Amino acid sequence: MQNRREFIKGSAVFATMMAAAPTILKAQGAPRVFKVAVVGCGGRGTGALKNSIEAAKQLGQQVKLVATADYFVASAKALAASHGLDEKFCFGGANGYKKIMEMPEVDIVILTTPLNFRPRHLEAAVKAGKHVFAEKGVAVDAPGVRQFIAASKLATEKKLTIVAGTQRRHHPGYLLQAKALKEGTLGPIIGGNVYWNGNVPWIKRRTEGMSNKDYLCKNWLNFTELSGDHIVEQHVHNIDIANWFIGRYPKSAVGMGGRARRVTGNQFDFFSVDFDYGEGVHIHSMCRQLNKCHSNVSESLRTADAIISGGGRVMRPNGDKVELNGDFGSGNPYDMEHVDLLKSIMGTGPYMNEGETVAMSTACGIMGRISAYTGQIVGMADLLTKESSPYYKGCALTAEAFEADGDVELPAEVAPIPGEFDARFK
Repeated sequence: MQNRREFIKGSAVFATMMAAAPTILKAQGAPRVFKVAVVGCGGRGTGALKNSIEAAKQLGQQVKLVATADYFVASAKALAASHGLDEKFCFGGANGYKKIMEMPEVDIVILTTPLNFRPRHLEAAVKAGKHVFAEKGVAVDAPGVRQFIAASKLATEKKLTIVAGTQRRHHPGYLLQAKALKEGTLGPIIGGNVYWNGNVPWIKRRTEGMSNKDYLCKNWLNFTELSGDHIVEQHVHNIDIANWFIGRYPKSAVGMGGRARRVTGNQFDFFSVDFDYGEGVHIHSMCRQLNKCHSNVSESLRTADAIISGGGRVMRPNGDKVELNGDFGSGNPYDMEHVDLLKSIMGTGPYMNEGETVAMSTACGIMGRISAYTGQIVGMADLLTKESSPYYKGCALTAEAFEADGDVELPAEVAPIPGEFDARFK
């Protein structure tokens, strides 16, 4: 009796397969086309898409934009037009992201909306089986942090990749320092300072005919309910480095801050926060958004015998430079975070899920902000596990409110007063 191998060899099917073999081999070597959708089509969404396209080129693969969504549909259409995408794949309004999650062809979703919406969007993306690039920070309050962490854990169960916009974790200089700390060449960290002191990036004035929803989404950077304040939206980068290099998260925060010149929104102009990591390790965090003032965006962390300038030099107290060993290339970290995302999806690099780390760094910023707003010491447990804490609750203005019919109530454009309960909480 003819066995299966002999039967196939003798059949017309086998002959056809052999004739087609060159075509099959060519297809196997063809670039993979990752179909990407962008939710939040402003400057960061546009930039992240460019980084994704460049990352694919470096890997010999391709990225194709297949859908866009933005609260303002004109922004979704503008990004689509710049990539030759038909307007029928552009979605507007607070619910537009749901259309993208229903598209089975979408492989990767880039989430770059205001922070208030990020946890809800991530949860929807993971449930829909999408890989995600999520810009930092990722929440404005404790419930958002918890929701983001839960969605990240689900992503791990489903073997979905999540890469966050904490691009320093993909920067060769920072990776070299992290390696030295992990291997014991440096460390451990015993204290330090992290800074993001700069200008107000932008403000958007309210124009006639704008609804409260429109105004908040247009000027989101200046409202705590949409951005988390700049200690969360921006300074999270530097706090994340402290967490990464120390290897754990702070237990509590005591902070102060104030508002001197901000002309829209309800945020502080500056923060100064002491993060207590336990075991005698404290990190001083300072951030400021005030024009015409000294700028400093950096990290300076200390070990017993070295000073680490984040991503840069490592020096001994006597001035000698510490040479570190390792090869992490020299790529643009904004591209490299997408390179690592694609490699994780393809299985050509380590599996990556940065959801929990970026959520916890976001939680640190929220903890520091609440402490400065209220004048009270705030613990990480207040945000994550202590249900009786007033800070376990969320901001009164939720992402769901934007998705509902009708308008929302506009928060008062005044800063909180330390020593008084913060009305932003439910």
